[in-house]
Amino acid sequence: MEFIALSQRTGDSKYQLKVENVILELNKTFPPDGLLPIYINPLRGTRSYSTVTFGAMGDSFYEYLLKVWIQGNKTAAVKHYREMWETSMGGLESLVRRSTPSSFAYLCERIGSSLTDKMDELACFAPGMLALGSSGYGPAEAKKFLSLAEELAWTCYNFYQSTPTKLAGENYFFNPGQDMSVGTSWNILRPETVESLFYLWRLTGNKTYQEWGWNIFQAFEKNSRIDSGYVGLKDVNTGVKDNMMQSFFLAETLKYLYLLFSPSSVISLDEWVFNTEAHPIKIMTRHDLAAGKSDGKHIIETRSRARKEGRLPDN
Repeated sequence: MEFIALSQRTGDSKYQLKVENVILELNKTFPPDGLLPIYINPLRGTRSYSTVTFGAMGDSFYEYLLKVWIQGNKTAAVKHYREMWETSMGGLESLVRRSTPSSFAYLCERIGSSLTDKMDELACFAPGMLALGSSGYGPAEAKKFLSLAEELAWTCYNFYQSTPTKLAGENYFFNPGQDMSVGTSWNILRPETVESLFYLWRLTGNKTYQEWGWNIFQAFEKNSRIDSGYVGLKDVNTGVKDNMMQSFFLAETLKYLYLLFSPSSVISLDEWVFNTEAHPIKIMTRHDLAAGKSDGKHIIETRSRARKEGRLPDN
């Protein structure tokens, strides 16, 4: 997204061509389920035996397949991004499981053919992504994916509600009969859940998502606010603070909370698309040829109308 925007603003297509060539190479050997491991050999393009996840180190790939399609105003020039994304969403469905006894939907991780019943809070961007991409499907598929988005958002909200501090841990495990339990128990002020609440509120108008976002904000106010800013928690069960405010708390978490309570005309999703760090990028209609097949001309028309790792808290 960023390099495409750089080409649009400089008039030099070299940045766009470089990054889009990567997608074309990946597309040549794209797996039938659209799920890639987090490590790929940069020389041969071959996939390694490593984790498939919508959490740390895997998340933004799937997010950007959708968002580059939106950034290009959904024209034929970016159609292959949407096609790859839809393939990946079919793969995502294969990772969905539901807990007992409360039937919380969650996304497993996979190594080889083995599934792990673990979900990162980082993967809580997925409900927003699914909601954003649902309108590109036909009616039945759109309804299915929006419903899945809402189910996953409920799970992510309960990552917060299930702890004494009402702040989410870094990841959760799902064991039979136990619903969810905190794995890594720190909270470093991550934005993914409120990001998804923002998208779901914008796209459905359901004020429940504003209520959930307000509750999360109140938990940050109660547990993380100090005189000089906000800090994370070393443990969401005890409320013991660390001494660090991640940059993404301002750039993303508070931005999405602000937008959750702003009119839909503020950074309209009809005109802007957010990158993975919540920076708005203008939607620009693309009629250029696919990367690697360009004639060197840069034809762009302005539209008229992991995810981040974060620094770890000190031990």
